[in-house]
Amino acid sequence: MKKELKILFWMVIVFLGLYFMPLDKGSFTTAILASLDLIKWYAREHIILCLLPAFLIAGVISVFISQAAVIKYFGGKAKRWVAYSVAAVSGTVLAVCSCTVLPLFSSIHKRGAGLGPAVAFLYSGPAINILAIILTARILGPQLGIARFIGAVFFSVLIGWLMSFIYRKEERAKAAEQIAFPDVKEERPLWQTATFFFTLVLILIFANWGKPAANDTSSVWFYLFSFKWWIVGLFTIPLAYSLVSILKLAWWKVAIAYLVTIVSVLIFKNPMASMVTGIVSVSFVSLTDHRKQGNEVAEAEVGPASENRDWIESSWGFAKQILPLLVIGVLVAGFLLGSTHGQTSISGVIPNEWVATLLGGNSIFANAFASIAGAFMYFATLTEVPIIQGLLNSGMGQGPALALLLAGPSLSLPSILVIKSVLGWGKTLTYVSLVIILSTLAGLLFGAIMG
Repeated sequence: MKKELKILFWMVIVFLGLYFMPLDKGSFTTAILASLDLIKWYAREHIILCLLPAFLIAGVISVFISQAAVIKYFGGKAKRWVAYSVAAVSGTVLAVCSCTVLPLFSSIHKRGAGLGPAVAFLYSGPAINILAIILTARILGPQLGIARFIGAVFFSVLIGWLMSFIYRKEERAKAAEQIAFPDVKEERPLWQTATFFFTLVLILIFANWGKPAANDTSSVWFYLFSFKWWIVGLFTIPLAYSLVSILKLAWWKVAIAYLVTIVSVLIFKNPMASMVTGIVSVSFVSLTDHRKQGNEVAEAEVGPASENRDWIESSWGFAKQILPLLVIGVLVAGFLLGSTHGQTSISGVIPNEWVATLLGGNSIFANAFASIAGAFMYFATLTEVPIIQGLLNSGMGQGPALALLLAGPSLSLPSILVIKSVLGWGKTLTYVSLVIILSTLAGLLFGAIMG
């Protein structure tokens, strides 16, 4: 009966929404345009270059990195300072946004990482982005850049520890189970798995290297951006080596896949098309690997099996779980808060002028509003800096600016929906609340210091 009432409730809600849809109001139609513009930009700029490689990396963690290894560094057997240190500095390696880090977080959590270190990793991935921090210092001022760096590192550890403390009973039970786990010998040397893993990570990083500021024509960031696709292409060489030497895929299949990807570069002359071609080629080669693993049961009972096939199937599993929720979240975020990227700025149902007006000064309300708005807005990597620059020019206070910098990149409405699917609503709301409260307090303190 409860299930049927729930279905009826949502049917009524949808009907009323359609019936009273205010199509005659300009702000409503503009918000719809903003929603569609944001999802179009997201599909073009984010899914192919960020999420598809991230799904493959998450699959590597899920399949090639043993549960024992994850537990050793992030679980009940790990020393707390080691687990939190590794998680806290991960953002300096992964230049990713709040959505791209989700497959990686989901993967290590499922492999047995403790709630505290996993959440520290979840926050630090997008928050401790060395490129974003440098850009913040150069454009918004060194004080904001330093405050953002200190706050992000401190928050990643503190939020992780608080989550672990709040849910300490569950974590103790989980740790007790893990301590009883036997130490399983890795099937391949750790350096081989690390080589394969970090090759994919470096491809992800350089494929998403952000364009420097318009007046920057001489810095190291400018030159790296100028050669970013040559660097990405260079890293495909160790990737091909890893596929043959570490994953033991047939060399001739890898060679054909590599050749197809190179041909796509010459034909399409579009990095995104070549990225898709490369990912599809690697997936096809891995899925057609029918070699048995040595410790599996007879092929007659279960059919051919391969760790390499498991890698792609696991990556596909993360994509099925995460992509639909992200798409829904981006559409809703665009509708409510508008679409701001590049030279485009389209208002949602909540006008941008309201946001700028409400963020002036250093009141508790202004800092709290900045933290809450940041927690639900979607920021792609590095885009938060020009957005906050515009808000500062419109009268935003220094405290709310820091609050938005600490809450915004680490959370978004799309990421909240995905985190809920991994942790459940209880832990998700606790995590979001901690980020908002701590960002508000940090903003108040910084605003008072800057006076």
